Amino acid sequence: MPIRTPTPQQIEKLRLILSSYQDGTGQLAQSDGTTLPGWRNFERTVALIFRGTAQESKAIFDVLVPKHREQGNLFGIACKMRRELKYPKTTQEEVPLELSNAAKQFWAELKDNHKLNEQSYKQDPNTVGEAIITLVNKWHEDASLKMGIDIDLDESFYLILLWNKEGYYQLFQYPHKLPNPKYLHWHFPILKDGTLSNHLRGEDRNGKVFEWYGESGGQLKYYPRVENALWTSRPFRLETLPHDMPNGVLSRVKAYFPHQWEATKNLDE
Repeated sequence: MPIRTPTPQQIEKLRLILSSYQDGTGQLAQSDGTTLPGWRNFERTVALIFRGTAQESKAIFDVLVPKHREQGNLFGIACKMRRELKYPKTTQEEVPLELSNAAKQFWAELKDNHKLNEQSYKQDPNTVGEAIITLVNKWHEDASLKMGIDIDLDESFYLILLWNKEGYYQLFQYPHKLPNPKYLHWHFPILKDGTLSNHLRGEDRNGKVFEWYGESGGQLKYYPRVENALWTSRPFRLETLPHDMPNGVLSRVKAYFPHQWEATKNLDE
């Protein structure tokens, strides 16, 4: 089956749920006492609108969704959130995201299977690039075995939420399978002093596709083009909360436990 794209109804539900995190329950605290949704809030929201389950772990897929109403085969959603949206100043050309920072696993792959280490890896950028991307794809393929469930990789995807300080948000959807590393040009950019930089870059004819910072955290970054997205939403803003609404955390506690909360007032005296 083709990869499912979010419906207009799901996008509006997502926008409204994300908007609710402005009430003090969101991960990102603001100077005015409000909050904004963070990456964990995004994962939980995606799980809600797709009727799936948020893994809340370091699993390859952050959300698992039943393919049908009855339990059975699942597909996975890898959620990414970054403050990298350029709208409305300019249009988005690429969607930057961090795929992994599994430095130990990457170096183990290079050392054990390709006989490359921190002193020699710059001599063979093609092998390094192909090995790293192949390993990430293998993690996806092995997800079903590792979790003991059947995950349909053909229907699984990345869902990326970009946002900016101007208050705009936009969603982008990409296949879970990464570009073939054999068709990319891998190299270590030359610095002004003539030495090789410490980050590996994989490029196609349009520019960079991957970057790997092997000696500074091990981050693997991916830059898919907007034009290659399976689907994109229009930029949107969060719904404004009522001005007279009390702090979300306190209002929920009072609603859930009114008598117990009232009793705590005496404890402050």
